[in-house]
Amino acid sequence: MTQLRRLVVCADDYGLGPAVDRGILVLTEQGRITAVSCLVTPPRWPAAARALQEGAEPTGLHFNLTEGEPVSAALRGAWPRFPALGTLIGLALRGRLPEGLAEEFQAQLQRFVAAVGRAPDFIDGHQHVHALPGVRPIVIAAAQSLGLPVRNTGRVLGPGFAFKRRVIEACGGRALLGAMRSRGIGHAPALVGVRGFHPREDYRALVRGWLRAAPDGALMFCHPALGAPDAGDPIAAARAGEMAYLGSDAFAEDLVEAGVTLA
Repeated sequence: MTQLRRLVVCADDYGLGPAVDRGILVLTEQGRITAVSCLVTPPRWPAAARALQEGAEPTGLHFNLTEGEPVSAALRGAWPRFPALGTLIGLALRGRLPEGLAEEFQAQLQRFVAAVGRAPDFIDGHQHVHALPGVRPIVIAAAQSLGLPVRNTGRVLGPGFAFKRRVIEACGGRALLGAMRSRGIGHAPALVGVRGFHPREDYRALVRGWLRAAPDGALMFCHPALGAPDAGDPIAAARAGEMAYLGSDAFAEDLVEAGVTLA
């Protein structure tokens, strides 16, 4: 008998808004999502965390440097609001990130702990910022101190979007993977889920390709939402499409066809 490959399905952005939270909670109840990554910077986070605590899925810190405002006074002095991702990447690659990043990470970590009542089960980054130069050492140090796994962005598999996948790997992903290997930090063998978020993308076709490409123990990240879109969400239509598919019989059928079980 062929052994089933295991796949972690992690929903990102929990805490961003009511629609995102509703979608993630529904899919966790269905058993279609097996991990939840939490955005703790929005003011609504403590209330969102109360609903999340009822579930048994692993929950992680979705370290944020590009959405909304910093939590720590140390970083707010430099950034009243977080920069756009492209600006952040440029600053990181030129070694020009401001002081206060370590304090910001600790502030977001403590905000998670205060609301959930325990440390996170893993660490990753909103838009993969945890792997960037200047950010990566902070995350690695915290993961070692707390004994937590970190999302691997050093091996990002297809199908499609090869340029975007290579950018994620090159902007710190490969260096992150090397650091995790040398320090014995837990991580999945590969990451799948990179897409363009165009509402007309065939999400089922993408997932079927990711299921074929994913090695045993890989992680697939997703961004579902349910109901009226959250205000200002630029990928709301894509979120609705992910929600519809991940909650459908088609997803269950595709898992069976690919020989994959959710872990």
